[in-house]
Amino acid sequence: MATFLLVHGGAHGGWCFKHVSRRLRQAGHDVYSPSLSGLADRKHLLSPSINLDTHIADIANLLEYDDIEDVVLVGHSYGGMVITGVADLMPDRIQQMVYLDAAHPRNGEAMVDNISSSLLEILGRDVRVVNGVELVLFPDSGLLKAMGVSEPDDYKWLLSKVTPHPWKCFTQALHLRNEGVIRSIHRTSINCTSSLKVLSGEKLRRRTTDADRMFEIDAGHDLMITAPEEVTRMLIESLAR
Repeated sequence: MATFLLVHGGAHGGWCFKHVSRRLRQAGHDVYSPSLSGLADRKHLLSPSINLDTHIADIANLLEYDDIEDVVLVGHSYGGMVITGVADLMPDRIQQMVYLDAAHPRNGEAMVDNISSSLLEILGRDVRVVNGVELVLFPDSGLLKAMGVSEPDDYKWLLSKVTPHPWKCFTQALHLRNEGVIRSIHRTSINCTSSLKVLSGEKLRRRTTDADRMFEIDAGHDLMITAPEEVTRMLIESLAR
């Protein structure tokens, strides 16, 4: 039995792992899938101060106060930024890290440094100010169609759940204390074929080589919604060193 802690990406919440969490529990594993501050069921906490550091603290505090150790830390998309920051703070609590079609940041990089230039251009045009907070990825944003959720009921569910994400989270650089320690933790990278097609250079190299174990799946970016069986299988297979 393993303990999985699933960290969602931009504009999502713990809800997006519903189908994967159920399958992991049925297989006998413990699962945590919290929502980050200011998003989903924690949207009431939204404020101008929320940034990447806030979300790293969300997960680090959960590990500390729930006494979670030997955890498999999974980050989807922007969640790759978060789990990397958490690993820097608490490496002794982490069994391994799984980057689920996620950013693979280096010290001093922000989320905006880890996405394609075309996506960054669209994302930048989507910034809106609401109650003093710069936000992106609204439910009416065309970017949500890029998540690859094509089944009508799933897409309706997605639109009903997404919450705008603080832009500051995407622009704040990640500052690591000991990048070498992080890289000593066993890493798995699960990539969507569609995401790999829009990346190039160093960004593509990290997605395809920067891990101890690699998987590729022909699915859209929100693979935990569209391909939960395959994602669950890959997560369980990642346990076998």
